[in-house]
Amino acid sequence: MIFKVYYQDSKTEVPVREKTKTIFVEGNSERDVRTKLADRPYNIEFVTAVEGEFLEYEKQSEDFKVLEIG
Repeated sequence: MIFKVYYQDSKTEVPVREKTKTIFVEGNSERDVRTKLADRPYNIEFVTAVEGEFLEYEKQSEDFKVLEIG
């Protein structure tokens, strides 16, 4: 399953909406995705599953790339 992760680059700074970034990560669950990203300095705001029409819409973006973290 593919998850969309909303995050800030730094855990030490206060989150600012304009600095929120997104990445797509393949995983089994939200917990699995958070575990895979635990070693990165991201301040994860929200993780949501992407499927169906929403996934097809996201795939149309030129920035769409799924991270496969082992």
